[in-house]
Amino acid sequence: MSTPSLTALTPAPGQSRGLRSITLARGDMDPQSGLLGYVVRNDARTWIRRGEGLVAYGETARFTVTGPDRFTQAQEWWRRELAGAAVQDDLGVPGSGLIAFGSFAFSKTSLHESRLIVPEVVLGCSEGRAWLTYITDDAEAELSAEAAEAALAAYLVEPDSDRSPRPDDRLGPGVLSEDQYKLAVARGVKHVQAGELSKLVLARDVVAHLETPVATAQVLRELAVRYEDCWTYAVDGLIGSTPEMLIKVENNTAQARVLAGTLDRANAPADDPDYPNRVLAGSEKQLHEHQIAIDSLTETLQPFTSSMTSHSEPFVLQLPNVWHLASDVTAQLAVDDGGQVPTSLALVQALHPTAAVCGTPTTVAGALIRELEHLQRGPYAGPVGWIDAGGNGEWGIALRGAVIETPTRVRLYAGCGIVEGSLPDAELAETWSKFRPMIQALGLSAPS
Repeated sequence: MSTPSLTALTPAPGQSRGLRSITLARGDMDPQSGLLGYVVRNDARTWIRRGEGLVAYGETARFTVTGPDRFTQAQEWWRRELAGAAVQDDLGVPGSGLIAFGSFAFSKTSLHESRLIVPEVVLGCSEGRAWLTYITDDAEAELSAEAAEAALAAYLVEPDSDRSPRPDDRLGPGVLSEDQYKLAVARGVKHVQAGELSKLVLARDVVAHLETPVATAQVLRELAVRYEDCWTYAVDGLIGSTPEMLIKVENNTAQARVLAGTLDRANAPADDPDYPNRVLAGSEKQLHEHQIAIDSLTETLQPFTSSMTSHSEPFVLQLPNVWHLASDVTAQLAVDDGGQVPTSLALVQALHPTAAVCGTPTTVAGALIRELEHLQRGPYAGPVGWIDAGGNGEWGIALRGAVIETPTRVRLYAGCGIVEGSLPDAELAETWSKFRPMIQALGLSAPS
């Protein structure tokens, strides 16, 4: 009998030794705090909205990639992992069983590594149902309720401490000064006026310098409580609370939330309840920007669907810092020639980058972004979220967030849609309103 070769026994680069998982129903979730009661470690990966979603600890497998084929290669890696996996999942709900958290670079030219990470322990909660998943690539590991609970308990033994603001905490400039950003906006408007494109999204950054290490778990809890209608995310130091759902896939149905058109609440009149509707829904500039974004999404999504519905008119989404014009889109996914429906990650690949974070046409906007921003976006404005073994998943756009570069340095990002009627001073002010969630969660104050 011949001896198997070493290559036949060794996983391919980036491949696990064979994933095994067990998912168990759990009935002890606190109805008040929900999953937030488990956001107690700074290395947690999270996807939370209104106390439900996913919190994960540890790492069983990881795939990283750069370049224009990052989505395709990530999907292929995930398919290979699933093909060799053994899964015990009696719940069978979206997000249970095998799952990977993901974060992808905004630009196909970025050197930032896009990634999929399979955690070791996942706590999930959806529509009042809670579960615990334990994932390992150890063929000898015990898969049982006791083993899953023990793995979770090991991560919760020593919660990370909160931090208090310190006198030397400060917010400093990023790559572009305020004046330089306004100049970039003015130049962007000229390109729109020249007919080269209809919309351009320009971002800028500011940097938080902290005296003591950032308490990531505390920041995430602050964001999740203040911005409960947003999706609070954390993947490898990319953190934030996004109001924009790029795509959600659940049992062959896709949903998206498109935002474009913003109004700061800071100086809004308290005695005028119709103010946001009048200023946003009554603004030709804001409606035009929103229509570009919704058309971009629906036209790209249409080939993957058998039917699609969306609001005939955008609604005003109220957040603690701003109002947005918003539209929700729901689509029934079509079966392809192979009898399959597209996975959430396949739809991410098709949809990114949207007009809401890049512009339109995207090729022209992308080139101008590189020319005018002087900024490496990295994962900012890229897809962030999760995918499960059934192809279900939720992928937001990494907005209202930051990247933790070192324990005491955090880079915040914000951007604005530039159209023909955009004014540099107004766009600069809008970036400050979008920085506000992270500034507040870090215990800082914006410059006066």
